[in-house]
Amino acid sequence: MLDRSLPVLLLRAAHPRQALLTAVGVAVAAALSGRPGREVLLVLGTVLVGQAIVGWHHDIVDRARDARHEIPGKPVGEALIDPGTVWFAIACAVLLVVPLSVAAGVPAGTSYLLIVLIGLFGNVTLRKGWLSWLPWAASFALYPAYLSYGGWSGSGSDTPPEVAITVVAVLLGVGVHVLRSLPGLVVDNQDGYRSLPLRIAMKTGATRLLVAGCAYVVLVLFALLVVAQQVGLAQQS
Repeated sequence: MLDRSLPVLLLRAAHPRQALLTAVGVAVAAALSGRPGREVLLVLGTVLVGQAIVGWHHDIVDRARDARHEIPGKPVGEALIDPGTVWFAIACAVLLVVPLSVAAGVPAGTSYLLIVLIGLFGNVTLRKGWLSWLPWAASFALYPAYLSYGGWSGSGSDTPPEVAITVVAVLLGVGVHVLRSLPGLVVDNQDGYRSLPLRIAMKTGATRLLVAGCAYVVLVLFALLVVAQQVGLAQQS
């Protein structure tokens, strides 16, 4: 069956919706900042591959937990795909994401590779406690640097991002973390996790947190547009 084929299983294990939304969001930001079309496509491809790596790693780390709770849509946890196969896909993707990242310049490439490393780090630590927001905030803080330093054929800019843009990006990362955590709060509570979203939900209820989280993200996105229009992405020399 097609839905049990290796390419489809790898796609499902890569958290494709999150990967695509993140890649499109960063690519749109690159386009709005005035980057030419080929650089926008480079950003799109780089972020898509990096997010797939983080998604695959997440499902490997959580495979026993996903199996125990019988969480649907988790090919590794359902034993539909061997973890070794996913590790091989990660290795291949790393060999691809490194040159893609550096193609935008060393400072930009370093910034994005740090984003991927932070995502991998967040998969294995901090997520169980109240500092669960920290990897998300740190990774989103580096997206403006990735875009600001980015260029073509390794000829990236040496201009750092505006501080205001970075601060708003951090706030956006925290909001995205809250929304991404909502579907798994019941399982997290059963496993004894006490992440920031879970702590808030236990006081407000999941429905109120969903509404508040959506409103928060919308407001932060609006603030991001305003700040970008007022000060731009990169610092003026």
